[in-house]
This record gives sequence, structure tokens and C-alpha cells, in this order.
Amino acid sequence: MAGAVQESAALDLVAAQQALDAQPFSRLVRARITEFGGGAATLEIDIRDELLQQHGFVHGGVLSYAADNTLTFAAATALGPAIVTGGFSIQYLRPARGRTLRARAEVVQAGRRQAVCRCDLTVIDDAGEESVCAVAQGTVLPLGGPAGGGE
Repeated sequence: MAGAVQESAALDLVAAQQALDAQPFSRLVRARITEFGGGAATLEIDIRDELLQQHGFVHGGVLSYAADNTLTFAAATALGPAIVTGGFSIQYLRPARGRTLRARAEVVQAGRRQAVCRCDLTVIDDAGEESVCAVAQGTVLPLGGPAGGGE
């Protein structure tokens, strides 16, 4: 039975990565889902020059993208795949400098009409140290009304 659970979880992660790969912008930034399920999701992006702003740290738009998508993927574990972001806010805490950007989101509360999620964005440096650079919170809505409902 444990093998079946692991296989199912792996398929869920594969499906999440396929959904991410269907987004042209996600392919452009080379985002990947590294964890998905149980009310949470993690997205990672390797930091490269094309993603930096003029002062040498990750552009706020990339951080916002990572928060938005990770919040939505976390919500998908509770609401299903037919969802959209209702809105989110982000607070930038410090410049994002490092080799990898990691966004971890979890569902705070989910009901039939929405899920509220929180996301911590961190950067991992060359030594493997992780530090928080931003936090976000958002609301995700099912398409067509309450989860599982029609239009």
C-alpha cells in the first residue's frame, strides 16, 4: 500500500509540473515544482542574469510570479486544478541574491468558494544557506463558482 501512495504522489507532482510547463512564462524563467500535495507546494527557479534588475538582485516581477504561481499550486491541492488567483499581496524583505529562488506556499484555510494561502520566498546561496527575501498571501478561487460546482 505504501508503494501505491508514493506512486500516486509522484504522479501528482508530475501533473503539477506538466501544468506549470504549459505556461509559456514559466518555461521562460525555467520554473520547476519540487513539492506538491497535502495543502502545500514548492516552486524553484535557478537565478541567472536575465532574471536580475539593475542592482544585481532578482527582479520583483520574478518574485511576484513565483509567489502567485506557488500560492495557486498550493490551493490546487485543496480546490482542484480549475482555479485562478483572486488576488495577492507581497512584501519584499531584503534583496534576493543567491543561486536559487525557492517559493513555498501552504493553504491557511480552504472552503468551497476560496482558499487563502501564504507563501515564503527564500534564496539559497552558494553555501546552501537559505534566507527569506519576501512573503506573500493570496486568495485563490475555483473557476465556475464553488469547488466542484458548475457555472
